Amino acid sequence: MKAGLLSKGGNFMDELSQSAKAEFVHHVFSNIAGKYDTMNSVLSFYQHKVWRDVAMAKMAVRRGNRCLDVATGTGDWAIALADEVGDTGRVVGLDFCEEMLDVARPKVAAAGIGAYTKLMSGNAMELPFADDEFDVVTIGFALRNVPDVQVVLNEMTRVAKPGGMVVSLELSKPTWEPFRSLYYFYFYRILPKIGKLVVGDAEPYEWLPRSLITFPDRFKLAEMFQKAGLERVAHYPLTGGICALHMGYKPMVSGGDQ
Repeated sequence: MKAGLLSKGGNFMDELSQSAKAEFVHHVFSNIAGKYDTMNSVLSFYQHKVWRDVAMAKMAVRRGNRCLDVATGTGDWAIALADEVGDTGRVVGLDFCEEMLDVARPKVAAAGIGAYTKLMSGNAMELPFADDEFDVVTIGFALRNVPDVQVVLNEMTRVAKPGGMVVSLELSKPTWEPFRSLYYFYFYRILPKIGKLVVGDAEPYEWLPRSLITFPDRFKLAEMFQKAGLERVAHYPLTGGICALHMGYKPMVSGGDQ
């Protein structure tokens, strides 16, 4: 996948095959891995940490739980999960971008959680785990980047234990019009310029807003959670709706009524 595809304009990602989208996303994140954490903080005005704290509070992860963080990136959510499960639990952080995992590994080591936290390469579309394996399965700020959102939600549900929790924390679309217009102006016009200034390349931060164009709003995403077979699905708008937290539970009886 060559750089410069974003110059084509329009919703070109809709026209790409799943494999081509995956290759492009890999290209984007491998290029910014070393500065991903800094850029996340700058571009979200440090809100991404607040959003994760809100998610963790609502999830109420228990000591001894087994957790999977899909598309773990530089590992921040995996580390937060490990802090909760403790040394009697288990956390796996999976990502298909080795450059991002290379940033995550020293963070896990510095946190002293390496004995019960594993970072590994893997594909969110085909999770390399058995059915009913994890108490909690999360994905943070990555669902909009996957080739097929429904397939990934289905996979996350498959590997969750009966009664287990599936959670997404993701950018979303504000519903209040005055704020939405202001946010979109920042997201589409200002954000790529900040990205170019900091990392010397606007393309990764042109991709970020474009990735949201066809991504489902929080109501549609809640329906997709239900379609994956999850029940008690709840969703919460954060910071005026620019982020959304989704949570659902795998039924205790496989194939039971939703």
